[in-house]
Amino acid sequence: MDKLIITGGNRLHGEVVISGAKNAALPILCASLLTADTLHLSNVPSLKDISTTLKLLAQMGVQSQWGNPAELTLNAANVTSLEAPYELVKTMRASILVLGPLLARFGEARVSLPGGCAIGQRPVDQHIKGLTAMGAEIRIEHGFVIARAKRLKGATIRTDMVTVTGTENLLMAAVLAEGRTILENAAREPEITDLAELLIKMGARIQGHGTDRIIIDGVERLHGAKHRIVADRIEAGTFLCAVGAAGGDITLRHAAPDTMGAVLDKLQEAGVSIECGPDWIRGHMNQRPKAVGFRTYEYPAFPTDMQAQLMALNTIADGTAVIAENIFENRFMHVQELRRMGANIDIDGHTAVVKGIPELSGATVMATDLRASASLVIAGLAASGQTTIERIYHLDRGYEHMEVKLRQIGADIQRIKQDPA
Repeated sequence: MDKLIITGGNRLHGEVVISGAKNAALPILCASLLTADTLHLSNVPSLKDISTTLKLLAQMGVQSQWGNPAELTLNAANVTSLEAPYELVKTMRASILVLGPLLARFGEARVSLPGGCAIGQRPVDQHIKGLTAMGAEIRIEHGFVIARAKRLKGATIRTDMVTVTGTENLLMAAVLAEGRTILENAAREPEITDLAELLIKMGARIQGHGTDRIIIDGVERLHGAKHRIVADRIEAGTFLCAVGAAGGDITLRHAAPDTMGAVLDKLQEAGVSIECGPDWIRGHMNQRPKAVGFRTYEYPAFPTDMQAQLMALNTIADGTAVIAENIFENRFMHVQELRRMGANIDIDGHTAVVKGIPELSGATVMATDLRASASLVIAGLAASGQTTIERIYHLDRGYEHMEVKLRQIGADIQRIKQDPA
């Protein structure tokens, strides 16, 4: 397994080009199953989760082809399999997003129950509840969700909790259903808005995306479309946390600051000077960070996907920060690794108390999940001495060439390739 070696202490200066959002691209790739026509996508990030999804779609008969960098065409005219096997689904929970499109267009699906990062329970019961309300017959058998429906019918669906993938799956199912579907308690993330904008370009009739009440009037068929994936707000936030911890002056290009309100607010509280334009963000830091407490909630509140990165910033801040994680129950696994670097963090259930210290010290640490990996990179940039981060395959699932982008702005960071054998 590859690892990263970081020598801390360098300030960051320069420009970073932000990639397309993984969490927008994955459902959009699955939306290709809704039509026999071709989708032309741009700003598609080159990530492990993207290649896994393309393998899954290829196994079903979907043809994909990369053009210029970050440009991808998809065609699902000749789907030969309606099954998502465990071998591919086990590594990535977003694979469940083929369920709605397959059921909507073909009337049946057989999808393995998903895996992914070990950050907590992420059940698919709300997906099943919604599809059942739309007339699907669903059973769980031998680790598979097996679903059938002649044609889905519109329904009013209220999920028991806000669920991003649940909203995406039901949205994709509803666009080809007969009649009107209303999704109550829908997730409001920018990635859902991006998916809805693509579906509208394909001929879907959708209102209210970006709010907690989405109205979909089903159509008979969808057609091809061209679409640019929205910028990755989590990657942008990660780089801003990096400059907050290491100091310096960076500008993020192709960013989407209008999707990042809660994160930008907290970074400014921490002392990072932030300037924004329509598609750029400048972050400038020349002092020790101030401690900032926060609670993670669904969008537009502070995102759980930024909790680990801002915690890393808080480890060297002036003061004490209280962090409450309200989305995933196992999302403090990076804490024990940060402690190896000298961080003073106490955990009580879903709350972490971080007492800032003047400086972390480099150590060998292990990435436990995607965002934990990013927090360790940030800690390593700010630490004295050398930090080695092992098991960085987690990082490659969600960050495109992170070490290359960091080197371009002055970080001393190297990837060491290791033979799996």
